[in-house]
Amino acid sequence: MVGVLGGLFLGVLLGLRHAFEPDHLAAVSTLVAHRRGPGAGLALGALWGVGHTFGLLLLGGGLILVEARLAPSLELSFECAVAAMLVVLGLRSLLLAARAGTSGPVEIHDHGRHHHSHPASPEGHVHLSHWTFAPRPLAIGMVHGLAGSGALTALVLVRMPTLAARIGYIVLFGIGSVAGMALLTGVAGLSLQILRPGARWNTALLGVTGFVSLALGCFWGWTSARALLG
Repeated sequence: MVGVLGGLFLGVLLGLRHAFEPDHLAAVSTLVAHRRGPGAGLALGALWGVGHTFGLLLLGGGLILVEARLAPSLELSFECAVAAMLVVLGLRSLLLAARAGTSGPVEIHDHGRHHHSHPASPEGHVHLSHWTFAPRPLAIGMVHGLAGSGALTALVLVRMPTLAARIGYIVLFGIGSVAGMALLTGVAGLSLQILRPGARWNTALLGVTGFVSLALGCFWGWTSARALLG
């Protein structure tokens, strides 16, 4: 029992650390570059974490139920999908930086009766009553969760003796990743709010995050595709 509880606690800690993986940071940095304020940043990171946990539970949980492991070819295919997503996010940020120029973008749009404007190329979102919901970080987190399900499932099958403990480990791992990414993006949003960067700085930030995401996506995609085809 003590060993199971220790393993579950380890799941939370590993989830916290997992949020700081280079591909996760690259993907979320292209989104948080558009946001200011700790609340907006924290919500973005939390949505990424929720999507990531859902992806892990969807595929990893299914594998655990049948006590199977993800085929290496399928795992590499998911990694290629993450790499392609990083490339798209990087190109998107570079395009936004080019469009912003030195003045910084401002978008005015409607959602039903809601009329509002956003500086610095806002994240796409929808309004549900008084709530604002951004589906993009949720989808990005889910793709990352699918890509990481194979390795996590293999770890859980070895460490956890019962089905309940295995599912609990994935849930706690997901909670750790939600907390870690929310903390990271919340601090980043607060930093941007305090610094209050100008339009030129915003454009440079978009460009740098876009380039990093593009470079990492190309490198990871090349290595994953080579392993898949080899």
